[in-house]
Amino acid sequence: MAQRGPRFGRIFRRKWKKADGSVGELPTFWIEFYQNGKQRRESSHSEKRSDAEALLKRRQGEMGLGTLASTAIGKVTTANLLDLLLADYELNGKSLSWAKYVDGHLRPALGKIRASMVGTEVINRYVSERRREDIANSTINRELSLLRRAFNLGFRAEPRLVQSVPRIPRFAEKNVRKGFFEYDDFVRLRNELPEHLRPVITFAYSTGCRKSEILGIRWSQVDFAYRVVRLEPGETKNGEGRTAPMILELFDMLTVQKQIRDQFFPDCPFVFFRYGKQIRNFYAAWGEASKRAGLAEAEGKPKKLFHDLRRTGVRNLVRAGVPELVAMRISGHKTRSVFDRYNIIDERDVRAAGQSLEIYLSDQNKDKSRTSGENPPSGTDLLQDAETPSKLLN
Repeated sequence: MAQRGPRFGRIFRRKWKKADGSVGELPTFWIEFYQNGKQRRESSHSEKRSDAEALLKRRQGEMGLGTLASTAIGKVTTANLLDLLLADYELNGKSLSWAKYVDGHLRPALGKIRASMVGTEVINRYVSERRREDIANSTINRELSLLRRAFNLGFRAEPRLVQSVPRIPRFAEKNVRKGFFEYDDFVRLRNELPEHLRPVITFAYSTGCRKSEILGIRWSQVDFAYRVVRLEPGETKNGEGRTAPMILELFDMLTVQKQIRDQFFPDCPFVFFRYGKQIRNFYAAWGEASKRAGLAEAEGKPKKLFHDLRRTGVRNLVRAGVPELVAMRISGHKTRSVFDRYNIIDERDVRAAGQSLEIYLSDQNKDKSRTSGENPPSGTDLLQDAETPSKLLN
């Protein structure tokens, strides 16, 4: 008995001509249907007929609801989505420092592929190629997150540029950086930096805010009366506004900044500036200051990154006794997992915990002695009382 086809559209396998002249079928199932009188074909990316049937029913439902994208969607390439990604970041004034991943890797490998064809197989092939180049999972994750963002933008566009967003995996990272600044290192580096950059790293060290957030602060956000800086929702990574405190040292620095600005650059709206212009990047100055401060590798590469100040700021807040929820609000961490990754425990924390435990147990021992009226035996008493090793052990 012949298999009955669907009432809406049809399911088929593409044919191909063999070397001997005979015709064969490719294993992947495709669907075909008509939208506004125009034929549409789409791969199910599966060798199971049931998957193709499910896809065809989904397209039928989308047509009924009016949510099915136009036929032009099939012509959209991954390069078109990457262009949309770059335009979005530029429109929102976000840093394009990561564009090297887009133009250096994603575009050459995936740009010519139609967006509708990007699925598990294409993504896995891309990941395999990158791993053959000995690229770490952390870098691959950054690239895939950009690809995911590009597809999300295409899906939310009007009209839609993609029908759906493919499942893009995230891999475990074994090389998560855990660097942070000790106070002496921070002071040495700050002293070697140019004058206009010292308030920048002081702000980062005391609040744990991101570099992009700090460099975008305007004078209208600084409240000298309450000694706080209010970060606007549009200037933060998570899109939420928050308030950061000004410690006395930072307060004094920003007061001087304000005086310089008012006297020489009254039209400059930015708190952190150079010659009246907003500071954007200072990689060269950071590298040179690191060398002079003794914080560089033998080949001259800085041992510390600016982002290490963010981790340090979080740790400083927690060690100062600030409740963790408040510290998360100041630093801008929405999820506890990321916050925990920055709140690094080092040997000094462990030693402090040991000292606290020693004091607690000592107090417990004293309380017990007062209740019983007896003095607790010391280690010397036990050794003097022991006649044999077995008695000591018992």
